[in-house]
Amino acid sequence: MPVITNIEDLRRIYERRTPRMFYDYAESGSWTEQTFRENTSDFRHIRLKQRVAVDMDNRSTRSTMIGEDVAMPVALAPVGLTGMQTADGEIKAARAAEKFGVPFTLSTMSICSIEDVAENTSKPFWFQVYTLKDDDFMRRLFDRARAAGCSAIVVTVDLQVLGQRHKDLKNGMSAPPKLTVKSVANMMTKVQWGLGMLGTKRRFFGNIVGHAKGVSDPSSLSTWTAEAFDVSLDWDRIAQFKKWWGGKLIVKGIMDAEDARRAADIGADAIIVSNHGGRQLDGAVSSIRALPAIIDAVGDRIEVHFDSGIRSGQDVLKAMALGAKGTYVGRAFTYGLGAMGEAGVTKSLELIHKELDVSMALCGETDIHNVGPHILYVPQGFGDPTVPL
Repeated sequence: MPVITNIEDLRRIYERRTPRMFYDYAESGSWTEQTFRENTSDFRHIRLKQRVAVDMDNRSTRSTMIGEDVAMPVALAPVGLTGMQTADGEIKAARAAEKFGVPFTLSTMSICSIEDVAENTSKPFWFQVYTLKDDDFMRRLFDRARAAGCSAIVVTVDLQVLGQRHKDLKNGMSAPPKLTVKSVANMMTKVQWGLGMLGTKRRFFGNIVGHAKGVSDPSSLSTWTAEAFDVSLDWDRIAQFKKWWGGKLIVKGIMDAEDARRAADIGADAIIVSNHGGRQLDGAVSSIRALPAIIDAVGDRIEVHFDSGIRSGQDVLKAMALGAKGTYVGRAFTYGLGAMGEAGVTKSLELIHKELDVSMALCGETDIHNVGPHILYVPQGFGDPTVPL
């Protein structure tokens, strides 16, 4: 067993053990990947302020996200095709999150279905939905999430049209994946992954196949996917989803102060400052640079969460100190999942938690609720995208 000290260690193991097309699907951005890279690199411009001679006993990272108790202010973000990173991936990730005490968010484009995850966990999880045109499918999706005991819906609003991801096109990565001689040959070298996939019945999009109109098998999925997304989405439509759902609703994909205000206006319970991990609009500002202006714009009107670029507990600490009330990790837990299955997701959470806890203490704070801008050195103009770093 290798000594694993950080998320990058998990990424390297993940790269060795997972088929290239699924590794590239997670570890890539759109177009030139500028935003994908800056989501992580921009964290490095923020420095932490060290304090000494402070009683560091009785530290706590416990908090709440939309009223739910969490062991630390971190949730597992919705990641599509998680069940192709390793067999039954969504179930394994959900179990790890439940045991650790953080929320798990299931993607609509998951391999394991809502029902699969519910049958294999005991605590409520969150469910992410896209803004699709088919009202009947959306209503039934909400009904299924409600029946499964999901405690919140996360509506992704930044995927009306797809940003082009060059690696996916070259690898034949689509819904469903288009297998080529090259990709199949690569899969055959990933023995552990292959044995796992042979041992599960869950290999297709469990929330869609057999549920969406005209999608009775994987071969009919690509046509549905191409036509399903609602390019005419507006705030009235999002408000309609909130009414249909009737429970807690989080809006994911906010990168502008005015959009944050609109989300608050329709009564969303939280927003997620996110640029989809750099997978949509390349050239957009990093999520961490967008965060301060959004915090200033909405204040306490709505709970502000943060996503895109987190690879460490220090990243979590910096986002929280800038004003976020919760954070999400996507790639970080995916690395662990592809590297070591459920144990790898647990390891990723342990790494992030330890670094968050120790860094918070060295900044002179013992309670995550007390961190704020006073523990940071932030470059002048950091929140202004027109100011170069």
